[in-house]
Amino acid sequence: MTYILDANIFIEAKNRHYGFDFCPAFWQWLIQQNQNGVVFSIEKVGNELKAGTDELANWASQRGPTFFLPPDAAMIPAMTTVSNWVNNQHYHQSAITTFLQDADFYLIAYALAHGHTVATHEKHDSGLRQVKIPTPCIALNVSCISPFEMLRNEHARFVLGP
Repeated sequence: MTYILDANIFIEAKNRHYGFDFCPAFWQWLIQQNQNGVVFSIEKVGNELKAGTDELANWASQRGPTFFLPPDAAMIPAMTTVSNWVNNQHYHQSAITTFLQDADFYLIAYALAHGHTVATHEKHDSGLRQVKIPTPCIALNVSCISPFEMLRNEHARFVLGP
């Protein structure tokens, strides 16, 4: 299985679950799994992370287009599909506009175009004020899981040495 990671995975990991100072193994696991062709994100997410001035921005800046994948031709029909879906829902126009300008739109389109699984901390929400990643994923049959499910699926182990 190939995973496309939402920005909130990196942000939450840095701020809460897997800080660079106490769980460097998580960050090394991401690099290793990227090299194995299992874990990626997209360029728009990378740009969001690089815009910061912290350790996460530095880490993201060290990853290239093999980690933060650029848009490609396969995304064009998928972007149309995702855009049509969101425009045919009952979201507030401001929610639609925000979504279509956000990395989440590209993340879902990339996953749809390539058959990847989206990993995010977001939860399905039927509210009309914001498009949450799992909602269009469910509607468009794009697999969407939490980062913890991804780690379990991939048998990630962050253990102390002897």
